[in-house]
Amino acid sequence: MANTYNQIASGFGITQAIGYVLINIDKEGTAVSQLAALLGVKATSLSRMLNNMEDLGLIYRETASGDKRSVKVYLTDFGVEKRHLAKNVVISFNDYLNKNLTSSEKNNLISTLQKLNKLTLAYTNTEHDEQKDK
Repeated sequence: MANTYNQIASGFGITQAIGYVLINIDKEGTAVSQLAALLGVKATSLSRMLNNMEDLGLIYRETASGDKRSVKVYLTDFGVEKRHLAKNVVISFNDYLNKNLTSSEKNNLISTLQKLNKLTLAYTNTEHDEQKDK
């Protein structure tokens, strides 16, 4: 799925990850730390992507007036345009999947993903350590 999103996004001059960030920036701006949490990365790791997005003219950053450590990201007019395109791609692709998956297939997928999530959250390094000791 990520490859398909990336192929589609590249036709618009962006990546799937940039599209995801664009979709998640509020009109009132979104804190860099909040974007990092959404992507599952540290704020410092997000810096390169944000620099690239700034270079492309998609976003701009402002330091919060009350807290100089807090930086918010805002969309430029061009960023709003690309955000609209990204949203349409996601909606179109989701519609396509919905039309081509049965209710049973969707329910099985959701159930499996929920189980994977629970197992992932429950996993500890002790599980790994026990395997090493065998």
